[in-house]
Amino acid sequence: MAQEKKLKFNEAMKRLDEIVTLLNNEDLELEKAMELFVEGTTLSAQCEKQLKDFENQMQVIMNPQEKTDD
Repeated sequence: MAQEKKLKFNEAMKRLDEIVTLLNNEDLELEKAMELFVEGTTLSAQCEKQLKDFENQMQVIMNPQEKTDD
């Protein structure tokens, strides 16, 4: 299933966990496994971007003067 909308971080992580469980199923058809793998890599990239964005926001909050430094 392709991701049509951007999930919240916790929702994406939950779906990634589901995908891992499904991919560990030895009876999974190759086509379905590939579909799940693509969805998982997309979600993983989304989560990584969200974490970087959150980290940047926290740095701004914790160190507001860093933005004005040379």
